[in-house]
Amino acid sequence: MRIAAIAIAAMVTISAGTLTLAAAPTIPGFWDARERLIKPDMSTLARLRFLTTVDFPPFNFLDWNGRLSGFNIDLARAICTELEIEDRCQIQALPWEELAGALEEEQGEAVLAGLAVTDASRRQYAFSRSYLRFPARFITRRAKPFSEPLPKRLAEKRVGVLANSAHEAMLRDLFPEVRVVTYTRSEWLLDDLKEDKLDAVFGDGMRLGFWLADEQSLNCCIFAGGPYLAPEYLGQGLAIAVSRDNPELAEALDYALQQIDSKGVFAELYLRYFPISFY
Repeated sequence: MRIAAIAIAAMVTISAGTLTLAAAPTIPGFWDARERLIKPDMSTLARLRFLTTVDFPPFNFLDWNGRLSGFNIDLARAICTELEIEDRCQIQALPWEELAGALEEEQGEAVLAGLAVTDASRRQYAFSRSYLRFPARFITRRAKPFSEPLPKRLAEKRVGVLANSAHEAMLRDLFPEVRVVTYTRSEWLLDDLKEDKLDAVFGDGMRLGFWLADEQSLNCCIFAGGPYLAPEYLGQGLAIAVSRDNPELAEALDYALQQIDSKGVFAELYLRYFPISFY
């Protein structure tokens, strides 16, 4: 069941064959267009203060002018626009370790900073639905591409992965025929792929996408197959945390996120920060 679910996710979110840097970018979608969420009444909300950090690029960081920037920052502004509360919205950056206390002390209403959705965190917060998930991806040398079905194509091939990572566990469980080669540093892993010492690398699609776009890759490599979404290995992705006593706000955020997706705003933000799609 687990393997089938991942395979289906991969099949429905990619085009056939090997993706290249020149391919039209794929925009991830997490909302059912047939679902109708009720527009919330925000008239009693005094203000909506988003709490974030400055050390999670490209999601939240300080730009060259010292301004708070990033995907999450623009998403927060889009949420406020969709809920028609721009004049009551604020975004404040704090050190990561102060976020939980600030929300508990009512210094803000929502945490938008990459807080992991786990059983433990669900006992502490209410969450919006996930607005972005991080798939696992394969990359291969441009001169030696692989196409689906990758479990068959990569059988007995040398595939590099970071040691003791969720991606190593996923690779061993779901691709048992590959020859797993583990590394303790990502730069060594990627250098060996460039030097043709590996047939493929398996890892976080977003980070691999940034490397493919970077000069350090020497334009050597491309995505192959995938993406592979596996929450049991990789988590639930990004969501917005609010106080457990305020589930209505989480529902309002869900409405705004769905509208942002359906109107194409999410796609615009995604391509702004991830010009090489990791989907």
